Amino acid sequence: MQKKFVILGTFLVFLTVLLYVPTNAYAQQEMPAYAKWGKLAVKEAQVKFSEAKIIDFLHEGSEVHEDSTIEKFKLWLKQSDKEFGLHVRIKYVTNTNKVVNIEFQETAS
Repeated sequence: MQKKFVILGTFLVFLTVLLYVPTNAYAQQEMPAYAKWGKLAVKEAQVKFSEAKIIDFLHEGSEVHEDSTIEKFKLWLKQSDKEFGLHVRIKYVTNTNKVVNIEFQETAS
């Protein structure tokens, strides 16, 4: 009789382990509004500074004007033994997302 209880207990433990399905709910992360412009900033910086490697990226914010928006980014680039900052300003028409201008400005820090 005791042997049957041991077998039944073992069976229940294995059944419980096999039927356990973890239910982790992962929140979907929304893409920030500036993500599209950040990709463009990186892409254009890679074209302009093809010998450099982009090692860091920061969204510095945006400026909204009457009919246009300027997204501001700072990238940190490394080229051989030189590291430098690069401010990228992307101006676009707010309603159409049409790029008006992209400006680059190198900085020492």
